[in-house]
This record gives sequence, structure tokens and C-alpha cells, in this order.
Amino acid sequence: MIPTFRVEARAGAARVGLLRTAHGEVTTPAFMPVGTYGTVKAMTAEELEQLGTQIVLGNTFHLLLRPGAQVIAAHGGLHGFMHWRGPILTDSGGFQVFSLKSLRRISEEGVSFRSPVDGSEVRLTPEDSMAMQLALRSDIAMALDDCTEHPASEAQARVSMERSMRWARRSHTRYYQDGASPGGLFGIVQGGMYPQLRLACLEALSRLDWPGLAIGGLAVGESEEERLQILESLMPHMPAERPRYLMGVGRPEDIVAAVLRGVDLFDCVMPTRHARNGHLFTARGVINIRNASHQADLGPVDPDCACYTCRNYSRAYLRHLDRCHEILGARLNTIHNLHFYLQLLASLRAAIRADTLGQWAARFLAARRAGDPVA
Repeated sequence: MIPTFRVEARAGAARVGLLRTAHGEVTTPAFMPVGTYGTVKAMTAEELEQLGTQIVLGNTFHLLLRPGAQVIAAHGGLHGFMHWRGPILTDSGGFQVFSLKSLRRISEEGVSFRSPVDGSEVRLTPEDSMAMQLALRSDIAMALDDCTEHPASEAQARVSMERSMRWARRSHTRYYQDGASPGGLFGIVQGGMYPQLRLACLEALSRLDWPGLAIGGLAVGESEEERLQILESLMPHMPAERPRYLMGVGRPEDIVAAVLRGVDLFDCVMPTRHARNGHLFTARGVINIRNASHQADLGPVDPDCACYTCRNYSRAYLRHLDRCHEILGARLNTIHNLHFYLQLLASLRAAIRADTLGQWAARFLAARRAGDPVA
């Protein structure tokens, strides 16, 4: 089933939408917890459902290396393999290849790289990425792109963007060639920090039919000002009737800023990775549970939070678990952080529907600025 999308409410450029897939509906704006290896770290599928997760992200690159397409296909796809009933979006592997700078070689055909698992030579072409994502049977697949490095000159960004567009056409052809694709393929807008290249990329993508478009090549080291400049120049030209996915941007402040500019979907490892490092999100800033100030603190992480962790456990206990390297500590921290992110997006949806988004965002951002970065 090719995903469909309908806008249900607006507040300025922000919107609430309904994304329909073969495995259920997603009300946007929505956050996708990242399941790199077929699992959102420390969470069962049932726990993700209880937290209000609507859609998860799977990582094509890592699943290609381990366990491989054959094992996952034998389970009927990634849904059966990871025991998740809801929608799944799979990335193409482009960003992971980008991060292997010292181990990869890029050509027109695709990318060759040394596996970070065993050092073996691995090839990833647009056709390979599509074949793997078809085996995963995700609801939303992503075209393989050449993620532009930062910083990059305009000439470098153009070469990278134009290669991404050639790969996008090959990805589109391979994904739909058999007429039995399990979902839909999103294109990715590249172009570095150059608005004119972003618009040229968008124009090139518009020559093919995509059920959604992503904005790639951000959250790669650019400043907040640069990121917002790209969004503000690009978003008014993005198709209004298609979902817009901002890849890899995950600070709460950045998500709010992007929703205000019309973005619908987000993913980031930040809530789960921060949880494993003892950093817990609240509306007033980030708490470092490893700080000695929490050693005898009988209160919850956040007295305003209704998650399982805050209802049942103290900061002192969470700090104790962290210092003793107990697995339960990472699990409880992850429950809290994912709850925070999912509730953040739920609050944004409610504010858009109530046409109070401007006031809500001003209060949220003011509270974040006033809070300690790490307490």
C-alpha cells in the first residue's frame, strides 16, 4: 500500500496530518523512535505501544550487515522479525555510509566500504538499498542519497546533490519495478547549506511521484541559524499535500522550530542515547542523573511527568542504578525520555488543533532557555 496523507488542521505553516500506511495510521507531527538493529534499545514492542509510539525507524545499513535480508525475509519482513505491529520507516543507509568517511569510496555506481562489523568489502548501490528495503517490507522506504558533507563549497554540494538525484531516479525505478512494493518510497532533498541548490533538488525530485519527501543533510554540524535558513527557504516550496520528514534532527527546541515551519515527521537517536548516558529530558532542561546532587534526592526526575519511571522511582534510585551499571537504569531512563518526546509531539498536535501554537511554543522555548542545560 502506497502511503497517503491528508492535512486535518493548520496553525500558520504548522499542520496536523493523517498519514495512512499498510500497518496503520500516524497522526503528524510525529516522532519516530530509532530501532537501529530492529529494536528501539531497551524497549519491547508492547512498551513502545504503551508509550504512544505510532511509527518506528529501522536501519537498512545495519540490518543488511546483521542479520541480512534472508533472515528477516524469512520472518515475513521487519514487522515480524521485531514483533512490531505498527508502521515502520526504513532509512536507505546513506547517512551511515556518510559517517564511514575513512572506510568508504563513492562512485557513480554506488558506495563501497569496509564493514565496521568484520572488515569485509561491502557494496551499496541504489538498487541494493531498494532490494534490502523491499525485503524488510517497510511501510516507508527512503531513496539512497549522497549525504553532503559539512562544510562543503557550493561546487561540492552541487556535485553531491546531482549524484543524489541520479540515485533517486534509480531508487524509484528499482523500488516500483515489480509493481508489488509493500509501501511507498520517499525522496530526499539535498543541497547542503545552499538554498538555491535545495530548490534545484526539489525541482528535480518533482519529476517523479513520491508519496512523501524528506529533508536530508541537516544535523551534520551546521549552526541553528543555517538550519533554519534552509528550512525557511525550502518549506514554502515543498508539496503541501505530501508529508515532510526532517531527518535526524532531534533536540526538543529544534523539533518545535521545525514544526512551526511545517515539518511533519522526525527521528533521532537522542532520547535513547541520552538515556543510556544518564541525561534525562524535562521541559525545563536536561538532568544529568550522574551528578552527586541526586544521590539522596527522593523526588522523581520530573514532578510534572506521568511516565512509568517518574510515577514509581526516585532520582536517587536512578542514580544508584546508573552507578552500578544496572540494565534497569537504562530501561527506566529510556522510558522517561521517549515519553517526553512523544508527549512533546502530542502537545504540538493539540496546540495546532486549538490554534494556540504560537503561545504554546513561546512558553515552551522560554522554559527551556530558563532551565539549566544540564542539572
